[in-house]
Amino acid sequence: MDFGKIIERVKAILTTPQTEWPVAAAEPATVSGLYSGYIAILAALPAIAGFIKGSLIGSGFLGITVRMPIGFGIGEMLLRYVLTLVLAYVVALIISLLAPSFGGQKDTTQGLKTVAYAWTAYWVAGIAVIVPWLGWLIAILGGIYSIYLLYLGLPHTMKCPPDKAAGYTAVSVIIAIVLGWIVGIVIGSVFAVAALGGGAMSGMNITSSDGSSVSVDSNSALGKLAAMGQQAAQAGKDLDAAQKSGDSNAQQAAMGKMMGAVSGTNGSVEALSPDQIKAFLPDSLGNLKRTSISAQRNNAMGMQVSDATAEYSSDGGQHITLEVTDTGGAKGFVAMAAAMAPEEEKQTDHGYEKTSTSNGNIVHEAWDTQSKSGEYSMVLGQRFTVKANGNADSIDQLKQAVATIDLSKLESLKDAGVKSN
Repeated sequence: MDFGKIIERVKAILTTPQTEWPVAAAEPATVSGLYSGYIAILAALPAIAGFIKGSLIGSGFLGITVRMPIGFGIGEMLLRYVLTLVLAYVVALIISLLAPSFGGQKDTTQGLKTVAYAWTAYWVAGIAVIVPWLGWLIAILGGIYSIYLLYLGLPHTMKCPPDKAAGYTAVSVIIAIVLGWIVGIVIGSVFAVAALGGGAMSGMNITSSDGSSVSVDSNSALGKLAAMGQQAAQAGKDLDAAQKSGDSNAQQAAMGKMMGAVSGTNGSVEALSPDQIKAFLPDSLGNLKRTSISAQRNNAMGMQVSDATAEYSSDGGQHITLEVTDTGGAKGFVAMAAAMAPEEEKQTDHGYEKTSTSNGNIVHEAWDTQSKSGEYSMVLGQRFTVKANGNADSIDQLKQAVATIDLSKLESLKDAGVKSN
């Protein structure tokens, strides 16, 4: 297995898809070769990230960090991985069968090639599940970019006329979503875990196509993603040079630059160190004493994310968890996710949940009057997230917990560690 070639294809399909699709379409390939030499590696990324998030990092809510038992986590990871491999082949078969209806040519291998390379963005973005709060939205952005890649690729791999590519893409995506939904139900049923997902393709506006280039509304989500791809072209050249040099440190640095460009930062980003981010958490919250504190910095495919968490409790039974996260290398994705997040409010007879914008920052809050628990979180500088959750007197106490952090100082660090390409 040549990991250098895999990285090269990932880089090329994400950064220069217009020129890479003709190359990929013309390459000789087999189903087994596509699986062993590409799909098996890329499809593992979101499965592994999901295991790390679910069983090792855990999800915090209402003062409780929930982690799936290691055994169940491994089982879910393997099942999700296997079903993803199966799903890729089923969608490839469907794409092949649909080809004549859109003026294309049936070819299962080319169909699998289409799925493998179009889904690359979704699989890579799946790593972002470890990013608190906005990770799911980042994954959706990866899915949107995968739709864009599919649209670009079909005329080359399945030989359909460019003017029929939009309809071909739409039908293929709908079928893939339905099948993916079924896979989610299967996984949820096996492990008794409720699966919830959602997303929207707002603002997608493909205005023309000649088979080699696509013009989109630059203000739409898809237009911004296309711009990311253009900005990443130079980063891709740097990665080329690093691979030829054989210098592993240069390759890692180049990969960081490339992922930074794809994520919209147009450069690599070094997240705050554990000591730096941990320093923002106070020793106490009023009469609540800090009982524990932890911090870490993780790196995946050149994208760094760091976070710090502190637990606070009182003799009266109150418990609040305070978290600060630096999305680092994923800050470009976070900026887009924050821009796409809807403002909404939901109320029940015993509480409410709402998302709004305050001074340009996305704010999310939820409160349950029966359990007297909730959460309050915000995105600062389109890079940092701050969240307080747990049992409290009121939502105001959670807001005050967030306010104990020096938010202006944290936001002032939004460009810290950013290295332009």
